[in-house]
Amino acid sequence: MNILRPIVPVDVVSRAPLITTRQLAVFLLVIDLCGIVLLLILSYFLRLGKTPNVLSPALSGTVVLLLLGFYIVDAYRPDLQVSGLGAPARTLVGCLFAGIVLSAFSYLYQAPALTPLLWRSIFLPGLGLFTLWAVLIRVFVGAWARSHAKQSACLLLGSDANTQRFEQDFEKWNPFGKLVVLADVDPAIRETAPHAHSVAGTLKDLPLWTAQPWSGVIVAPQLELSDPQIQSLMQLRLKGIPVYQLPNFYERLWQKLPPALLQDAWLTFGSGFELFANRITLKTKRLVDIVTVSLLLASLSPLMLLAGIAVKLESPGAVFYSQLRNGLHGNPFRVYKFRSMHQDAEKMGAQWAQKRDSRITRVGYCLRLTRIDELPQLWNVLRGEMSLIGPRPERPEFDSQLAIKIPYYNLRYLVKPGITGWAQVLYPYGASVEDAYEKLSYDLYYIKNYSIWLDLAIAFKTVRVVILGKGQ
Repeated sequence: MNILRPIVPVDVVSRAPLITTRQLAVFLLVIDLCGIVLLLILSYFLRLGKTPNVLSPALSGTVVLLLLGFYIVDAYRPDLQVSGLGAPARTLVGCLFAGIVLSAFSYLYQAPALTPLLWRSIFLPGLGLFTLWAVLIRVFVGAWARSHAKQSACLLLGSDANTQRFEQDFEKWNPFGKLVVLADVDPAIRETAPHAHSVAGTLKDLPLWTAQPWSGVIVAPQLELSDPQIQSLMQLRLKGIPVYQLPNFYERLWQKLPPALLQDAWLTFGSGFELFANRITLKTKRLVDIVTVSLLLASLSPLMLLAGIAVKLESPGAVFYSQLRNGLHGNPFRVYKFRSMHQDAEKMGAQWAQKRDSRITRVGYCLRLTRIDELPQLWNVLRGEMSLIGPRPERPEFDSQLAIKIPYYNLRYLVKPGITGWAQVLYPYGASVEDAYEKLSYDLYYIKNYSIWLDLAIAFKTVRVVILGKGQ
C-alpha cells in the first residue's frame, strides 16, 4: 500500500511527451521501408556496378512481401510479446518467411523482370543486411521507448472508482511511466482501494503542481473544478502540456472507450458517431460489403465445401448451426456458422463458450482457430443483416443481462453487427461480463471513429489473426 506523501511537488524527471503504439509503428515502418530499398540497392550495385529501377516488379514485390511478413508477425509492436517472442525475434521470423517465399518464387518463375534482383548473390546478401538492420532498430527503439516512458509523468485529477481503474490500466499499458494523483476527497479514503501510484495531495494543492513539466494531465469526467483550478489547467495547456478528460485519453492513446467513463453530455457534444447518420457512408459500406462478399464466396467455396464435409464426417448432426442474435437496433436475426460443437452442446441452456470448451469437436476447434466456422455468415452479409466489419452480434439471453450491468451497452446496436471487428482483433478471448465490458470499449471506439481506413486496418488485422491461428 502506498503511503501518502507530503504535499510537495515531486521530481518528475523531464517533460517527455507520451508516445502511442501507433506512432512507434509508423516510425518503424518508415525506417523499414528506407532500409529495405537502400540495402537491396546497395547489394545490386556491389554485384552489378549499377543501381536497379526502384519501381521494378522485383524490388517492389520484395519490399511489399517483407513489410507484409513483418505485419503478420507483429514486428511493429516493440512493446509486445507474442508466444513468448519479443520484437527482434519476430523480426527474424518475418525475414525468414519473406526469404523462403521469394526464393521459392524466384525458382519457380524465372521471369526476366524478376530474375536479376532475386539472384542469390543480390537478394540473399541484401536480405541478410536488412535482417541485421531491422533487428538492431527494434532493439534500439524498444530500449528508447522504455527510457522515454521512464522520463514521462502524468498528473491525474480525481479519486473515484473510474480513476482507480485508470491507475491499474496505466500501469498495464505504460508500466515505466509515472502517475501522480491529486484526490478530490480526503486521500486517506483511497488507502483501502488497490492502486499502484502515490496520492500526492488534493485538488486544493493544484497550483503547487503547475510548474512541473508534465507529459499530460488527465481529469476525471465527473470532477467539478473551480474557476481558479480551471485557470491553472489552462496555464498548463498554454505551456504545451496536453490536458485530457479521461475518456479522451483512453480514446487517443489506447483506442478504446470504456462505457463507465461516458456521460450523456460528452456523447451529445463530442465529435464522431457519424456512421449511422451519414447515408453516403452507409451506402458505400454496404456496396463494399456486397462486392467483397461476392468475391469471397467465389474464391472460398471449395474451402467451405471441405469444411462442411469435415464437420459431417466427425460427429452426427447438421453441418450448419443457426443461432438467434441481436442485430441493428436490437432486431433479432438468425446467424449461420459451421457447427463446431457436439449436437447436444446446449442441452443445459445457453452458455458462453469457453476457450477450451469440452463441447467443441476437434474439427470445430480447427474451424474456430482459423475462423472458417464464421464463413457461412457471408450469407447474412448478403442479406443485409450483418456487415463484414462491426461489433459482433450477441445472443438475446446475454444481451438482456449485459444491458443491465454495463452502461451504454445498447449503443453497439446503432450499427450493423459484423463478422469481425475492432474488439475481435485487439482483445483476447473471453467469456464474462468483464470481457463484455472490455469488448464494448473497443466497439464504442469503432462506432465513434468509423472510417474506411479503420475498416481496412481491421481487415488486415483479421488476416493476421487467421494466419497466426488466434481465432476464438
